Amino acid sequence: MADLGMHSLLSVGNGSEQPSRLITLKYNGGTAKSRPYCLVGKGITFDTGGISLKPGPKMDEMKFDMGGAASVFGAIHAAALLKLPINIVGVIAAAENMPSGRATKPGDVVKSLSGKTIEILNTDAEGRLVLCDALTYVSRFSPEEVIDIATLTGAIIVSLGHEATGIFSNDDRLADSLLEAGNRTHDRGWRFPIWEEYHKQLESPFADIANIGTGGAGSITAACFLAQFTEGYKWAHLDVAGTAFKGSPKGATGRPVPMLVDYLRERSGRR
Repeated sequence: MADLGMHSLLSVGNGSEQPSRLITLKYNGGTAKSRPYCLVGKGITFDTGGISLKPGPKMDEMKFDMGGAASVFGAIHAAALLKLPINIVGVIAAAENMPSGRATKPGDVVKSLSGKTIEILNTDAEGRLVLCDALTYVSRFSPEEVIDIATLTGAIIVSLGHEATGIFSNDDRLADSLLEAGNRTHDRGWRFPIWEEYHKQLESPFADIANIGTGGAGSITAACFLAQFTEGYKWAHLDVAGTAFKGSPKGATGRPVPMLVDYLRERSGRR
């Protein structure tokens, strides 16, 4: 990963005793020439916030910060059981975000796999740092469409509570397909804009981009950050921070696997 230049992903795990990983898995249900549908999952196995340490209350719930990665495994497992006639590639960006003498510090600048430099203003905005390198990596598979799934922002819970997943996309057909799949499975989503006006919040005097915005709309600016690494293909981002896990009763919900599986069935012609 270091040799490839995944310094953004690797920066998140600098403070941990556990090495970061990039996990790839393939389901080949279609023809050899068929372009794959790619699912990219945020796999932060535990998120303390790093040097930008989170408050103590409910930090135990941060083991669920790999909910996006778990959804990728779940959706591909379901596709295999259903024997869907399509090709799927899953990519998991896995790291543990811990504070230590080796941890990444606020103000550090790292170079991503894409070549873009990133000013890390807040180490608790780590999901986008692992995802940007994974989203660059998937381009090598010439994907038909790419969906990333991440427990990315607390701001999405302020916007939607625990009822709907936030959907962001650079392609209207893909966004509509996910919204329709969510409605069919009662695993519903709501689409947000990623207009250029929001991108301006991510400007940095020291790097190509900062990892947090300077104003409001935290979920949108997080998606705008990811969008700058997805310019070569059709892409959607699912922010599942409010839907993948609930604190009472405490546990994972399995969302958005129903939405993803219905989407994959529709794309395969098997719905």
